[in-house]
Amino acid sequence: MNNAFITGKMKVAVIQSKLYWELPDKNFEQFEQKLAGIEPGTQLVLLPEMFTTGFSMYPSKFAEKHPGRTVEWMKSMAKKHGFALAGSYIAETDGKYFNRMALAYPNGEVATYDKRHLFRMAQEDQHYTAGTQRMIVNYEGWRIMLAVCYDLRFPVWLRNRNDYDLMILVANFPERRRYAWNALLVARAIENQVYVAACNRVGTDGNQINHTGDSQIIDPMGQIIAMARPNAEEIIYSTLDLNYLNSVRESFPVHLDADSFEIQL
Repeated sequence: MNNAFITGKMKVAVIQSKLYWELPDKNFEQFEQKLAGIEPGTQLVLLPEMFTTGFSMYPSKFAEKHPGRTVEWMKSMAKKHGFALAGSYIAETDGKYFNRMALAYPNGEVATYDKRHLFRMAQEDQHYTAGTQRMIVNYEGWRIMLAVCYDLRFPVWLRNRNDYDLMILVANFPERRRYAWNALLVARAIENQVYVAACNRVGTDGNQINHTGDSQIIDPMGQIIAMARPNAEEIIYSTLDLNYLNSVRESFPVHLDADSFEIQL
């Protein structure tokens, strides 16, 4: 049992980076270099959505069958550096394409989540298949909810049913909707009384859409505790505290008044 589990703390890193458009080799190379510089003691690292290609609508060209190159690379990096690693990539299962988030653990195990809400305004829904299962994993004593980009706009899907402590979100959220990104991240943290760690890309993609990043880590009171500079490639860190999270929930137990509901897929 490691000290993180005993203390209830977990150090998280978020890598805000440009992406080389539809050039997996260059993206693997750049992130391998960035991961080599992660601070000691970090237990969880986030990469952007579709970090090997950018937000591509050509899944037939780039899709990988599980586990595939991306997952194997993530497993290798997680094992080498001793932290869990999360990001999304283009996956194929039974002839269908998914925007699939993977979380690779240092012990070689991998959890996956298929993006539920597909961004129709970019025709993502015409090229990919929506996921049907929420994914909450357990790591270092934390219950972690996996989410991808457009999922952020759907609070019912992300509603904490007393089943998670940290939401990790990977994204290619554009500059033109920067206000929504910042507002919704804080809202999700407050309404669910959870930590939120969000990783967004920077730079201009192959469709000439610019991304400012604004990657951030937010506490369960909605306070931003780490924030990346806009338009900058950088890594932000924060140590999350499960004891603090529980104290917030105990002193202000809004979950006791929450509405019950079922999601119809």
